[in-house]
Amino acid sequence: MNSIINKYLVAGFLKTIFNFFLVFVCLGVILNLFEEIEFFKNLNIGLGLPFLLTTMFIPNLILIKLLPFIIFFSSMWFLLSIRTNSDLLSLKVFGYSNLKIIFILSTTAFLFGLVIIIAVNPVTSTMVKYYEKTKAKYSRDIDHLVSINKNGVWIKEVFKDKTRITTSKKLIEDYLLDVTIYNLNENNLIVERLESKKVNISDSIWVLEKPEIYKGIDSEKIFKDSHVIKSQYNYEKISSLYSNLDTISFFEIMTEYKILIDKGYGKELLNEKLNIFFSLPFFLFLMVVLASIFTIGTVNKSQNIYYIFISIITCVVIYYFKDLSIALGQTNRISLGLSVWMPIIAISLFCLIGIIQINEK
Repeated sequence: MNSIINKYLVAGFLKTIFNFFLVFVCLGVILNLFEEIEFFKNLNIGLGLPFLLTTMFIPNLILIKLLPFIIFFSSMWFLLSIRTNSDLLSLKVFGYSNLKIIFILSTTAFLFGLVIIIAVNPVTSTMVKYYEKTKAKYSRDIDHLVSINKNGVWIKEVFKDKTRITTSKKLIEDYLLDVTIYNLNENNLIVERLESKKVNISDSIWVLEKPEIYKGIDSEKIFKDSHVIKSQYNYEKISSLYSNLDTISFFEIMTEYKILIDKGYGKELLNEKLNIFFSLPFFLFLMVVLASIFTIGTVNKSQNIYYIFISIITCVVIYYFKDLSIALGQTNRISLGLSVWMPIIAISLFCLIGIIQINEK
C-alpha cells in the first residue's frame, strides 16, 4: 500500500511540475520572441529564425535559472489540490504524517535536480552555444568579432583600409600569450605579420613585448623591444565573453576544468558555476519545504489566496536575495562560493523552524 501511495504522490507532483513548466515555457517564448524580432527587425528575415533562437534560449532559462521557482509553485499547487479534495486527510489515515509527505516530495525534487544537471544541462548548454554563435553572425558589428574556442582566442577587426586578425593561445590577466597578428589589405592579402609571446591588452593601446615583425611575405623579420598598436578591444571587453558560462555544461567543467582555465576562463567563475550546479538539488529540496510551510501549515481553506500572495512575495524576495548575494561575491565582499550557498543557508534556517510547527499539526 505504501508503494502505491508513494507512486501517487510522486506521479502527481511530477505531472504538476510538467504543467507549470509548459506555462513558463509559453510565457518565456512569447516574451523572448518579441526581443528576437526586435533584434532582426532591420534584416530581411522571417519569423523562422527568431522562433528557432527562442527555442534554443528558453530551455536553459527555464530549467536552470527559474527551476527553483517552478518547483516552488508546483509544490504549492499540488499540496493545495490534495488538501482541497481531502486527499491529504486520507493520506493521514494511512499513517502519512505531514513530515513524511514533505520528505517524499522534497526528495523527488532533489532527484529531479540531479537529472537536470547530469542529463539535461549538456543539451541546454549546447543550445545556448548555438544561440550565441547564430546571434553573432547577425550582429550589427559583425566586422569586429571575438571567438573563443579550443584553439584559443581569435579576434577580427576591420578598419578603413585594412583588416586585422589576431590569434592567441590563451588570455591570462591583462595579457594575451603566444600571439600572432595578421594585417591584411583591402584585397585580403597579408601585408604584415607580428608575433609576440606576450601582449599587454589592459587598454585599447596594445603593447607587444619583443615582437618579431614581418613586412610582406618574403621580407626579413624585424626585432623590436616593444611595439604598440591600437585596437577596439581591451582586456575588459574580451574577458566579458568568458563570463557567459551557460555555454559550458556541468560535465564539461568537471572533466575539462584545467583546460578551461588554460583557455582563459577565470578559476573563481568556474568555481562559482560549479557551486551553482551543486546547490541546485538542495535549492529545489528547500523550495518544496518552503511551499509546504505556506500550504500544509494552515487548515483554513478560505486563506488560500492569502497564502498564495504571501508565497509570491516570498519568491520575489528570494530571487533578489540571490542576486544580492551573487553581487556581494562578485565584488569580493564575500567569497563567490559562499555567495551561492548563502540564500540556501538562510532558507534552511527558516524552513527548520517552519517544519517543526508543521509536523505538530
